[in-house]
Amino acid sequence: QVQLVESGGGLVQPGGSLRLSCAASESIFSINAMGWYRQPPGKQRELVATSISGGTTNYADSVKGRFTISRDNARNTMFLQMNSLKPEDTAVYYCNALVPQRNGFSILVWGQGTQVTVSS
Repeated sequence: QVQLVESGGGLVQPGGSLRLSCAASESIFSINAMGWYRQPPGKQRELVATSISGGTTNYADSVKGRFTISRDNARNTMFLQMNSLKPEDTAVYYCNALVPQRNGFSILVWGQGTQVTVSS
């Protein structure tokens, strides 16, 4: 069972940058879909960005032009580069992966989350 571990969160001032990492315990080469979600305080979890094999990416309107999702299959790691951070980006950030199984189905695996706080 693939496990995902996020890192790179922390406290940053408005306008600053952070890069989040999502390290997988196994190869992500065969994983077609991976993504980043976030859960702001007191709110529901929401989509931030997704990455589909072949290079297709999608972003929430609120982060377009500021965040970039990428993956390095050789390092079994996905990244989220976050620039021009705003206080409203404050949230716990989670990564997930749709992991194919031998039975032909896929399961959705989540990491444990990393806190990002944007404040002066």
